[in-house]
Amino acid sequence: MQLRFAVPDQARSLPPPPLLNFPSVWTAGCFWLSALLDNGINRRPVLRAGLHRQVLMATLGFCLGYYLKRYSNYYYAERDRELFSYVKEHPEDFVKKEPRKVGDILEDFVPIR
Repeated sequence: MQLRFAVPDQARSLPPPPLLNFPSVWTAGCFWLSALLDNGINRRPVLRAGLHRQVLMATLGFCLGYYLKRYSNYYYAERDRELFSYVKEHPEDFVKKEPRKVGDILEDFVPIR
């Protein structure tokens, strides 16, 4: 089994994600909390001990989250490109239907009283 997490060269044509995005901030927070948990498990002062480790873990988490966002942008762009090309090549499968009105779908209301 081979894991493929490398972002190919075709991803360079995509615009870069914003620097502060949800995955990068989330993973930075999770990595920082893991450093705090390590301090707590080893019976050290939680916030004051090992500030260099806390900064390192938050930075690693931020970089990992940014990379994951880049990879997911590439993956979804590749998937959308394949789907749109399929729709373009097979228009007979995707014909536009006439829109129906809600009054045609629902039954007439008859009160019980």
